[in-house]
Amino acid sequence: QVQLVESGGGLVQPGGSLRLSCAASGFTFSRYAMSWYRQAQGKEREFVASISAGGSTGYADSVKGRFTISSDNAESAVYLQMNSLKPEDTAVYYCYARTFGSWGRGTQVTVSS
Repeated sequence: QVQLVESGGGLVQPGGSLRLSCAASGFTFSRYAMSWYRQAQGKEREFVASISAGGSTGYADSVKGRFTISSDNAESAVYLQMNSLKPEDTAVYYCYARTFGSWGRGTQVTVSS
C-alpha cells in the first residue's frame, strides 16, 4: 500500500531555513507527480508545491522564490527546501500523492523568534 512519511520539521527563527523530506513506498515513485501542502491552525489545507514525473515544478505564489521542491527517484523521496522562512509559513506540512489520494501524517514547521 502507498505510504508517505514526512520528516524535517521543527522550530526555526524568521529568515531561517528548513528542508523537509517525504519518503514514499508502495508504488513506482518515478512515474507519479508529488506535492506538498500545508495547513495552518484554524485554516484550510493549501497547496505549496508540486513536481511532475518529468521534473516540472509548480509553486504557490506565497512561496515562489523561497521554496524549492525536488525529488530523488533512487531514494523514492521528495524534498521541500524552505528558505527565508516567515511566521506565516508556520503550519503542518503534508506530502501528497494525488494519483492515489494518499497523504502523509505531516510534519510541524514553526517559524518564531
